[in-house]
Amino acid sequence: QVQLVESGGGLVQAGGSLRLSCAASGRTSSISATGWFRQAPGKEREWVSAVTWRSGITRYADSVKDRFTISRDNAKTTVYLQMNSLEPEDTAVYYCAARLGVTLTATPRLWEYWGQGTQVTVSS
Repeated sequence: QVQLVESGGGLVQAGGSLRLSCAASGRTSSISATGWFRQAPGKEREWVSAVTWRSGITRYADSVKDRFTISRDNAKTTVYLQMNSLEPEDTAVYYCAARLGVTLTATPRLWEYWGQGTQVTVSS
């Protein structure tokens, strides 16, 4: 089993920045990729970004490209999401996810492990 714990959410004004962290524990050696998803009230869970653990390959949703940056610290088994130029539309609960396969899929059901989520609120 793998446990994921997110931190770093909060309230920020539009144009501001936040950095989310996701600390993994347990059988982290089984993880091939870690990603971030978000879910706004009344909307489906949306993929944001992902990174492969071994090679560091990254992918981003078009809506966050050039504003968000995902990175990993393999030694600490932690993944970060640096979010800049935040917009009210970025308001959501952000979830960290991990999967055993290496493909950076945007399909939530293909990710085996999930954190509890952290709230990000961007005010206009």
